[in-house]
Amino acid sequence: MTKNATYSYWLALPLLFLLAIYFIPPANAATSDSDWPKYHRLDNGWRYSPLSDINKANVDKLKVAWIHQPGDIQHGLQATPIVLDGVIYYVAANNNVYAVDGETGETLWHYQPELDPIVTRVFYQAASRGVTVGHGMVYLGTLDGRFIALNQKTGKPVWKRKITDLKSCYGCLFSSPPQLAGEVLYGGTTGGDQPQRGKIYAVNALNGQPIWEFDTISDDPESWPGDTGNVGGGGAWMPGVYDEKTDLIHIGTSNAAPDFFGEVRKGDNKYTASLLAIEAKTGKLKWFFQEVPHDVWDYDSAYEIVTIEHENRDVIFHLNKGGFVYVLDKKTGKPVNIWPLSQTYNWVESVNPKTGELIGRNEPKLGEEKVLCPYLLGARSWNHGAYSPKTGLLYTNAMEVCNKIIAAEQNPEKIGISGLYLGVSLLEAVAPPNQKASARLDARDPITGEVRWSVNYPIPGLGSVLATAGGLVFNGDVFGKVFAYDATNGDELWSFNTGSGIRSGIISYGKNGKQYLLVPSGFGSHAPGFMASAFPEVSGLPGGAALIAFSIDK
Repeated sequence: MTKNATYSYWLALPLLFLLAIYFIPPANAATSDSDWPKYHRLDNGWRYSPLSDINKANVDKLKVAWIHQPGDIQHGLQATPIVLDGVIYYVAANNNVYAVDGETGETLWHYQPELDPIVTRVFYQAASRGVTVGHGMVYLGTLDGRFIALNQKTGKPVWKRKITDLKSCYGCLFSSPPQLAGEVLYGGTTGGDQPQRGKIYAVNALNGQPIWEFDTISDDPESWPGDTGNVGGGGAWMPGVYDEKTDLIHIGTSNAAPDFFGEVRKGDNKYTASLLAIEAKTGKLKWFFQEVPHDVWDYDSAYEIVTIEHENRDVIFHLNKGGFVYVLDKKTGKPVNIWPLSQTYNWVESVNPKTGELIGRNEPKLGEEKVLCPYLLGARSWNHGAYSPKTGLLYTNAMEVCNKIIAAEQNPEKIGISGLYLGVSLLEAVAPPNQKASARLDARDPITGEVRWSVNYPIPGLGSVLATAGGLVFNGDVFGKVFAYDATNGDELWSFNTGSGIRSGIISYGKNGKQYLLVPSGFGSHAPGFMASAFPEVSGLPGGAALIAFSIDK
């Protein structure tokens, strides 16, 4: 070796050493069929597993493989687990994060942050809907307003970033996992029903440094008169999705506040009850579509955003709490079609399927009792539907329930940290006029809304649906039973009673050549309390928290 070569060799060693220490794997490595790497599995939002070893011919042979119990059952288990290389990452009540061996159910590591005591005083307590994994880290949005990154292999904190202050911004916590858009980690706050100004926040996923904020409350005085926007609700409390081709984040926003009394916020109240397309690196708005201008019914647009190809272009379909499914051109946000999932809606006479115009608005009136359909939980709660590319169908829970309300003035300055800014003196879930409250699981054409099959439920299903390449659809009920249906006709092929209701995301994954069905069981959330007057049987159902894996013996 020459003198110069020797000098270059020793000069390069420190650089090589640093690269070995600090190299962080990319977030979007090639996805294995055996993995469930993101909240909806992929950013297309399908909640579809390409695994088919469990299928219509053998699903009746499913047996429990193992059970993992986190211990804390407050508000049940609401997460969708993430699975990478046979390791399961999930969060239980009060931000307890676990890594679990997907073959045995053994705990690999456990982490719980030390939370600010204020979390025991807020309205949205205990519950979290998941974690995100990428760049060698596990990301958590906390109940006290932080983003935390954990080492994927050890569960030790890598960085922590305080995002919001719950003392001054009621409800500004993270009940859903922040999502990745390359090296950008982003997420919105809960609390559209509280006197807050909801925002979406983005940080550098590698070190937690802030990058941008997006205010879901427009500064336009025509949209928000005076200072009404400062207590106008908004936010984005469910996970968005990322389009790597366009570098755009698509995310839905919450309702305007006060929910049912709009006289104090005359205007269209942008950007509440809207779908947003945001540039991932800059936070700039590319396009938006406001599904419910001047929302006075608590009809968030926060639910899942699903992308499919239709007539040689990408379209989004998206359910709003008002009971309509909006099919939009993904490039422009312009409507392709709009159709009703709700069978009993009366808040509008109709929605123009080509423009989205609300026709014949039926608004609450101060001091006047009204029955408005659907109710504040929507034609479906936040629990997600699934799409199968094999059948071309959307599978979703649905319910027919209404509110009896009396709109009332409410002083936001007198609302405590756990109070809701609803603008009502009466709010009660009731059956639709001249019929019973009802629930079902529907299979529908996502573009036209045509019903292919439907299964009735005694109480609305509150868990997310899973579709698989095995020709199956899995769904859970509030009593704890999980069902497998034939995806083509809805025939029931298998069921199992987990012991507590399903409020989570059912998934499927593979390890060492075996396919597993994973069911987070554990009933909870605020939904049962809101629906109890329409479905009395929901009161007193047992809580719980158990991650249950099923497989078929070979």
